[in-house]
This record gives sequence, C-alpha cells and structure tokens, in this order.
Amino acid sequence: MKQFKLLCFLLIASLVIPVLAKSPKDKNKYGVYIAGVSASFSDSLVYFTDIQYVDSASLSDNGLLIGRAQYSIQLKEYLEQKENGKNRTCFVYYNKKKKNLQKEINKLKEKYQKGNALVLIDVNPEFQFKKAIQY
Repeated sequence: MKQFKLLCFLLIASLVIPVLAKSPKDKNKYGVYIAGVSASFSDSLVYFTDIQYVDSASLSDNGLLIGRAQYSIQLKEYLEQKENGKNRTCFVYYNKKKKNLQKEINKLKEKYQKGNALVLIDVNPEFQFKKAIQY
C-alpha cells in the first residue's frame, strides 16, 4: 500500500511540477499590429500601408511602441527610394488588436477623403516593417 501511495504521489508530482515550474510567457510584451501613413504638405498624395503584425515589436510599460521613430523612418526611406516621395511626414499607428487598429485607420481614411482634395494610395505590399533596433 505504501508503494501505491508513493507511486500516486510521484505521478501527481510529475504532472504538477512542470506546470508550476514553467514560467508563463508574457503575451502582452511582444507582437504588435502596425500601420503606416505618409503625408506631405507639398502634394495631395497620402500613402497607407497594410496593417502588419510585427512579432518582434513591443510596447513599453506606459503603452508606447518601442522604436516607433525607427518604424516611421523605415516607411519614409522606402517611399523616398521606391515612390520618389520627397519631404514626406510619416506616422505609425499601432495596437495590440488588429480590429482596433483597423477602426482607427478607417476613421483616418474618412477624414482624409472629406472634400476629395487628397488622393489615398496604398503602399506596395512588398514593404514590410522590420524589427526596430533598441539602444
């Protein structure tokens, strides 16, 4: 009977200990949906990227995208090289949930389309945001 109790204890311990020992991965730390927008005061073109999931992107403790300036520079450099877009101002919008980011981008597109003065252009899907280097 002692051996049976010991065997049961070891079986339960072998199931419980790995679960307790495994540190849960912080699901909120990495992975962010990002979309870029580029506008210029000198022309009527406004560029929008697709919403992209960047698994290496992360948010700081106060909810700001780490390296957000680098992501906007990536878009600016791409547009300067591929689309001949000089003097463009690039913005990066981000959210942990794709649905929320899509709503934000749709509202922004509606604002830009009012008055029909601006032309909205989708950025070539070949453009992909890359991991921002953290210093």
